[in-house]
Amino acid sequence: MKLQISLTRKNMKIRSVIVDDEFIARDVLRNYLTKYCPQIEIIGEAENIKEAVPLIAEKQPQLVFLDVEMPFGNAFDVLEATKEFSYETIFITAFSQYSLQALNKSASYYILKPIDIQELILAVNKVAESIENKEELNRNKILLENLKLKPEKQQLILPTLQGFDVVKTEDILRLQADGNFTQVYLTDGSKKMVCRFLKHFDDLLENPFVRVHRSHIINTNFVKSYHKSGTATLSDSTEIEISGSFKDHFLKIFS
Repeated sequence: MKLQISLTRKNMKIRSVIVDDEFIARDVLRNYLTKYCPQIEIIGEAENIKEAVPLIAEKQPQLVFLDVEMPFGNAFDVLEATKEFSYETIFITAFSQYSLQALNKSASYYILKPIDIQELILAVNKVAESIENKEELNRNKILLENLKLKPEKQQLILPTLQGFDVVKTEDILRLQADGNFTQVYLTDGSKKMVCRFLKHFDDLLENPFVRVHRSHIINTNFVKSYHKSGTATLSDSTEIEISGSFKDHFLKIFS
């Protein structure tokens, strides 16, 4: 596959900082950015949290490339210590289901190690687009708040055709597959068409959400009744089929 150079508005430079405890990792990332993401201007580097926090405070970058796992703390400690500053973040992480769930709920940009150049270019382009459009969305703040809350109290950023919406997971009644999209039904009677497959939410959402059909995920807190014919009635009177392959798991929740 032919690599695409990262593009943005002509002459626009994104002031950026790299935070990673491994010199080789910083060196590789720096070289990739120089070659494939010419709009990135690296204004500083740090190898640990003690260096990263004052660097971010002093330089006030627009973008921080942040390794999730580091000695003596992690990326979330850096965010907590610099939460008074507003900047975009691209997280660099080895696979961790916990980390990926947290990052995805806040719609954060991340790249898995080892770094794939095309993924790096895509992430940088997304950040550049957000900066150019002046999208006032503090993903870092939402991420930090989610880490302190139980899953049912967390917030979820939903990318829609018009932009994005931020909702509390406790306000989600159910989710329904709709081709390449997902319809998210809320307790106030509204619904959002989200630019994600249902599987994205199946991997992301935890209890009290449960997959009950290839086309449906429901919030079990809103189950009003179950009929042995294989349907559950929710608090808004919607009837949802519980398919055979998910039935045992569904009933176990209420046993």
